[in-house]
Amino acid sequence: MKTKVGRMLGVAWLCVACLGLLLSPLWAQEPKQRDTLKGHSDIVFSVAFSPDGKTLAAGSLDDTIKLWEVATGKEQATLQGHTNWVKSVAYSPDGKTLASGSIDWTIKLWDVATGKELATLKGHTYPVYSVAFSPDGKTLASGSKDHTIKLWDVATGKEQATLQGHTGQVSSVAFSPDGKTLASGSLDDTIKLWEVATGKEQATLKGHTDGVSSVAFNPDGKTLASGSWDQTIKLWDVATGKEQATLKGHTAFVNCVAYSPDGKTLASGSLDRTIKLWDVATGKEQATLKEHTGQVYSVAYSPDGKTLASGSFDKRIILWDVSPAK
Repeated sequence: MKTKVGRMLGVAWLCVACLGLLLSPLWAQEPKQRDTLKGHSDIVFSVAFSPDGKTLAAGSLDDTIKLWEVATGKEQATLQGHTNWVKSVAYSPDGKTLASGSIDWTIKLWDVATGKELATLKGHTYPVYSVAFSPDGKTLASGSKDHTIKLWDVATGKEQATLQGHTGQVSSVAFSPDGKTLASGSLDDTIKLWEVATGKEQATLKGHTDGVSSVAFNPDGKTLASGSWDQTIKLWDVATGKEQATLKGHTAFVNCVAYSPDGKTLASGSLDRTIKLWDVATGKEQATLKEHTGQVYSVAYSPDGKTLASGSFDKRIILWDVSPAK
């Protein structure tokens, strides 16, 4: 009798376990390292996919930007011109231009096809930590250690506006999908939302207890994610400015956050050397990627959402297969 009961309980437990697996979010396979790109001689601070997903750009402490062919992992070009660390890289929406922000206080625009420098934008009085193109590609935003954000006319290279309000380094800038709002994260522990057309501050989001290192809009534009030195990620309602959720799990500074193209998953990279993938709807941790041997400074999804790139203190870029289950 005891044996039969034990078997029945075992079968029941197995059924519950199977049901749990069916109901939980799954990948086609557990996220795995697909490729490792080696070539930079120092820390990789920033990675960005081209709009067509075929090329990856990376900015490094070795003062260069490298372009990589995603399919083969081969280095295509090295862009040289900055005289200090390259902290941020971003592609224009048409993929023809690459912007880079550097510790040398400048922003450079590059012709992706030829690798030639198109322009050098000068105006910041301290290092530039973040650059981002507007969705229409006409404006470039830059965040600096000088506590300001500048908006630049991409066609002419001229400064259009300077947004002032932060009392600390501006570590990250991001445009909303409709291009009307700019978000900025700062070491003053706050996030600010700005009206791009007027340059006016719309809201200040407070809740982090340490510097904000990264901000990213969900593709639908309704939610903003922020990564902080307080080891957490927060999700904010853009319309109201209210905090929706706090994601906890990292054991050190969160350096970067990025949404998947479908907006269902958020990736975060940390000083704890890991990348975590989060279910945006539930706030639950889905996976932890642990191949890097140094802190993770940047994460970026490919346009099709199947690949995640990460740049690290270990001088490597890792491409991860994060193909979702069908």
